[in-house]
Amino acid sequence: MQRATGMLGGFGGGAVTGGLAGLLLGSKSGRKLAGNALTYGGMAVAGALAYRAYQNYQAGKAATPATAASVPLLPPPADTPFNPSSEADQQSLGRHLLRAMIAAAKADGHIDAAEQASIFAQMDRMNVDADDKVFVMDELRKPLDVDAVAKAARSPEEAAEIYTVSLLAIDVDNPSERAYLALLAARLNLDEKLVAHLHASVDGATETSPQKVPVAG
Repeated sequence: MQRATGMLGGFGGGAVTGGLAGLLLGSKSGRKLAGNALTYGGMAVAGALAYRAYQNYQAGKAATPATAASVPLLPPPADTPFNPSSEADQQSLGRHLLRAMIAAAKADGHIDAAEQASIFAQMDRMNVDADDKVFVMDELRKPLDVDAVAKAARSPEEAAEIYTVSLLAIDVDNPSERAYLALLAARLNLDEKLVAHLHASVDGATETSPQKVPVAG
């Protein structure tokens, strides 16, 4: 779970901030953020990566990974679906992303009983408030439900961000996890060219590149 602690948290409040969110993912893919992506506060990196991919997709560019050294990662504009300005919208987005991460981590049965017990113990030590604790516990204990993850998306931009944070949480060399991503993309109604851009965005911000998704002709 070391990789996640440097990558998650920072959007919204309560259970979606700081070290707690970092407990929810393991170092399965071996990818690590590189360049100025390391400077982003946790879940904010998902917004930045999704925003870059969405902009490139809308501009009709090729889905080619751009390294952090050649093209610095920029934050999404404020008061957009990628970066809402109100605290309520931030909390809502944070929970949608947290739900997506938990679901992605379940794609290969990763969150077992021992890991759940560890997460619950950490929540007790961190004095997480009751509402946030219930949210996390409920999501961890629910069966994997890709439709619930997808239905949370309130806009195409949020759908892209949900896919991005799921991609960060998953090992695309694992067949079951790769199948989960494909199903999630379909449920989110993401164009396959946008999916390719999302993969390219994540690839460009990490030190090792996972398996690529072909770009539609």
